[in-house]
Amino acid sequence: MRRGAKILPPVARGLLAWINAQLKRALPGYCAFCWAPVADGVPWCADCHAEMPWNRSACGLCAEPLPSALPGSMVALRCGRCLRHPPAQTAAWVPLRYEGRMIRLIQRYKFSADARAGEVLIRLMLSSFGSSIEPAGALIGVPGQRERTRQQGFDHTAWLTQRLAAHLELPVIEAERSRETPSQRGLDRISRRRNVKRAFRVAGRLPASVTVVDDVMTTGATLESLAIACREAGAENVTVMAFARTPSTRI
Repeated sequence: MRRGAKILPPVARGLLAWINAQLKRALPGYCAFCWAPVADGVPWCADCHAEMPWNRSACGLCAEPLPSALPGSMVALRCGRCLRHPPAQTAAWVPLRYEGRMIRLIQRYKFSADARAGEVLIRLMLSSFGSSIEPAGALIGVPGQRERTRQQGFDHTAWLTQRLAAHLELPVIEAERSRETPSQRGLDRISRRRNVKRAFRVAGRLPASVTVVDDVMTTGATLESLAIACREAGAENVTVMAFARTPSTRI
C-alpha cells in the first residue's frame, strides 16, 4: 500500500459500526424528508426517494445535467464542452442535482454540522452505485480551507470522505493545498478555474485508480484541479465524485 494511505483498522471500523447502530436507534423509523414512517432501516420513504432530483442524464466526464431525452447512461454521455476540451478526470459520478430538497439537506450538513443530514447524504450516494460505477484504489477528499475549517469547527469534506471510505473499505489518501484560495462563491466559470489553478498537491506516488470527493460540484473547477494533481502524482484513472451537481444554467 502506498505510503501515506490510510485505511481504518478493525477497532475503528467497529467503532463506526457502533455509531451507525446508535444513529439508527436514536432516529429510527421516519423519513428524513417528509417524516412518514419507513422500514428496512433506510432514512427515506419510497416516494421521497423516487422524487429526489436524480442526475440520471448527465455528462460522464463533468456530470453536467443533459436533456433527459438523450439516450445512454450517465457514464456514456458527453457534453459539448467536454468533447471540445476533455477535463483531467476520466469519469464523474454525481448522482443528484443541487436543487430543491438536496439544497436544504446539504446546507443542513455543511453549515449546521447536522450529523443526520451527513448520514443521509452518505446513504444516498451508496444507494446510487451500480454496475456503471465502482470506486477503486483510494479516495482523496478536496482539502478544506484552513481558516474556514477552524471557523466551522470541522472539515465537512474530510468527514464525508472518511465515511464513504469506511463503507467501501478503501484507503484514504490526503491531498494538501499548495496555497489558500478565496471562496468560489459568486465567481463565474472562468474565475473559478483561475482561482483554484495549481491549488493542490499530492505527495508521493498514487495508485493507478483514485476517486476525488467533494460535496457539491458547481463548475467542476475545484475537482478538476485536484484531478490534475492526482494525474501528476501517477494516477491513470481519476473519477470525480460529489453528491450533487449545480446545473450550468444556475452558475
